[in-house]
Amino acid sequence: MAGLPYYLVQRGGRSGVWRPFLGVFALVAAFLVIVPVLVQVPFALGFAIAGQDVADGLTRITDFDDPTPAGLAYLNVSLACAIPVAWLLTRVLHGLRPGWLASIAPRIRWRWLLVCFGLAVAGLFATLVVSALVPASANDGVEMSGKLNDFTSTTRDYLLVVLLLTPLQAAGEEYAFRGYLTQAFGNVFGRPWAAVFFPALLFALAHGSQSAPIFFDRFAFGIVAGLAVVLTGGLEAGIAMHVLNNWLAFGLALAYSDMASTLNPTGGTWWSIPVTLTQSLVYLGLVLWASRLMRLRTTTETAAGAGVLEGSSPRV
Repeated sequence: MAGLPYYLVQRGGRSGVWRPFLGVFALVAAFLVIVPVLVQVPFALGFAIAGQDVADGLTRITDFDDPTPAGLAYLNVSLACAIPVAWLLTRVLHGLRPGWLASIAPRIRWRWLLVCFGLAVAGLFATLVVSALVPASANDGVEMSGKLNDFTSTTRDYLLVVLLLTPLQAAGEEYAFRGYLTQAFGNVFGRPWAAVFFPALLFALAHGSQSAPIFFDRFAFGIVAGLAVVLTGGLEAGIAMHVLNNWLAFGLALAYSDMASTLNPTGGTWWSIPVTLTQSLVYLGLVLWASRLMRLRTTTETAAGAGVLEGSSPRV
């Protein structure tokens, strides 16, 4: 018998229709209340050790209208905390090894992840071609000066944060939205469309107030990333696309714009949609082609479940 697809992995864990609902609530609560407080603690200690005003320092790192390198680091670390939070919910609530969030392996398939990074670069190249054909105003609501910014100590600090912490931030969002939420909605509805659609909608809404084009852009990104995860049996494709996309966005901000407009895009234009869809759909096509070429497994090895922990009750 065939094993479980990625979006049904939770059905190999502890039974109870209430578990995914509680899990989604706990995930949201963690990031609205618990994680921000916990992550601020080491920053507060750092400000105190440096002899700076702690209250003022915490206010500055949470002010994303006027961001600083420390503020971007705080944001990235907070979002990266989605990984241990999702692991904890998977282990405690569903009785499953946290590795089942990564893929049906159950682990990150590192060779496949590297392949996906290469494919994401190819998708980016296709994007550059389309970008040259659309009006110059198609900039996703981010103001570009057209002039290279000066390289300052602040630029250096931002660059270090982007290079070192942005991959963790992108992976954290993937573990939350394309990982835990995909499996939770798949558990509830038992259908791949629900496992893709609802996390993509929440992903777009989680970015706060935004114009219709920017909202659609993020929703479309969530749909394509969700399809890649469901169709390949793991988070690797979504992580690779997300990391490269954020590296590019922050890199352009440091070179030609500013971090505030990148973190808080306004306006936007529908001309950005063809560019986004080109990147996403070309990437998705390449991912599906490569996964078939590599004969990538997309279901668990047994129909009995996803490696249920001892003492838990499997439900298929």
